Amino acid sequence: MFVEHPLLRRGAIEKRAYQVNIAASCLERSTLVVLPTGMGKTVVAVLVIAEMLRRKGGKVLFLAPTKPLVEQHTAFLRDVLLAGDVAVFTGEKPPEDRELEWRTCKIVCSTPQVIENDLRYGRIALEDVSLVVFDEAHRAVGAYAYVDVAAAYKETGGLVLGMTASPGSEVDKILEVCGNLGISGVEIRTEYDADVAPYMHGIEVTRVPVEVPEETERMRTLLREALEEQVQSLRTLGYLQDKPRPTTRDLLAVGRDVRAVLDGGRRSGPAFRAATVQALAMKINHAIELVETQGVEALGSYVDRLREGESRADRAFLKHPKVAEALALAGGASPEHPKVRKTLWIVREQFLRKPDSRVILFTHYRDTAAIMERELAKIPGLRPVRFVGQASRGEDEGLTQKEQVAILEKFRAGEYNVVVATAVAEEGLDVPQVDLVVFYEPVPSEIRTIQRRGRTGRRYEGHVVVLVTKDTRDEAYFYSARRKERKMHAELDRLRRELRQKIFVGTPGGETFVAASPQERIERMRAAAASEEETPRKPRRTVQTELPDA
Repeated sequence: MFVEHPLLRRGAIEKRAYQVNIAASCLERSTLVVLPTGMGKTVVAVLVIAEMLRRKGGKVLFLAPTKPLVEQHTAFLRDVLLAGDVAVFTGEKPPEDRELEWRTCKIVCSTPQVIENDLRYGRIALEDVSLVVFDEAHRAVGAYAYVDVAAAYKETGGLVLGMTASPGSEVDKILEVCGNLGISGVEIRTEYDADVAPYMHGIEVTRVPVEVPEETERMRTLLREALEEQVQSLRTLGYLQDKPRPTTRDLLAVGRDVRAVLDGGRRSGPAFRAATVQALAMKINHAIELVETQGVEALGSYVDRLREGESRADRAFLKHPKVAEALALAGGASPEHPKVRKTLWIVREQFLRKPDSRVILFTHYRDTAAIMERELAKIPGLRPVRFVGQASRGEDEGLTQKEQVAILEKFRAGEYNVVVATAVAEEGLDVPQVDLVVFYEPVPSEIRTIQRRGRTGRRYEGHVVVLVTKDTRDEAYFYSARRKERKMHAELDRLRRELRQKIFVGTPGGETFVAASPQERIERMRAAAASEEETPRKPRRTVQTELPDA
């Protein structure tokens, strides 16, 4: 069954109960929609856009964080909507062209920074905008451009639709997003809700433990001793007093505290000393992570960049006796982390089972992405491509947004069958359904974990493999993300219950409430809320597997 609407192309939108329910609610009040990755947030937006244009006319402004996302949404809107052309606003389009198109187009897709600037210089006004859509709405905090655009739009009293798959585990942050965007209603669905579950496909998560290579144990020990020296120095200078085992986050907090002292004009010898020690500690801490979870080759690339640096901390790192000894040992160690061979085995097995597979390998570091692209290309039948962000770092050139879009189109067409991606592919991009997602390392963020995992299990059963190096921060990150995700689901459920007393919160249900009377809607929502508390949750299947080296 398909949604029928005078402004929607016939047969373009499959009719799903939860999407229709949510869209109906969004038409009544400004709403934050929280839906799992792959469950069609953009479809909900299209349903709301079509009906708003039919009811009120005016303009629709669709905002997304990046140019590739803007172009992706533009293509979808042009494909399914019968409401005239959709204008694209990015920094590449001249201001005078944007000003002209703003006057003539009903729908504008843009990055928020462009709209923020055009508002500042008076090139556009929001008075005739009847709906603003904020994609990846969880970004609407702090100084991000969404906040300023929303503040300007609040003065018009128009409708707002915020969309996100991953609002975070903190209730206060979700409420902050709602406040910044002028939102008075929330529609939250998880994969376990009654009206979503029929459309969800299972995802099997396999945790693959990996041993730290024996030949790098001595290197790790030396680097840890060097780090402990810096921690003790910081304690002597008055920092980390209540942190018996400081984490990366603790070291970053020291950096912020030191900068606050220096920026406040209280420049002193101890403050400058603390700044140098903290910077050195961060570099050693990073080297430890590379040795543990990425391998000697990745460490070598990092050290090469430091040798080209000119900061005091760069020089201190390279001259530190224990660091120098560790780097000398690196020269005689295998450059390859055991994860490399494990990954090659996993991906090769996937293509032996299903030769037309599509695979995404996520890695945190560009150096590792380059290594894995090189090694995967040696396997017959694999056509890997590296997918990174726009920033260039020395000789490592980033990808332009146009190049990013072209890679995804070739991946979809089968010209590439493995994408080796950094974080840039986690959020929002229209990556096609893939058969396998590999985490080269866990990430501590539940948001990033959900976004990575959501690249599979969209149209059929999916598989995720997470490589976890034993007795390293990999293990801490793996369990941290899992704990945060469970907390996030619990917080979302609690948020639904608590906010029902304050603002409108949609209730999952198996049928639309659109045609019901107000009293019927209330009764149905109460019944659905009661059944929600009784619905057993199906756990995502997680297994631990020991794999051969090759």
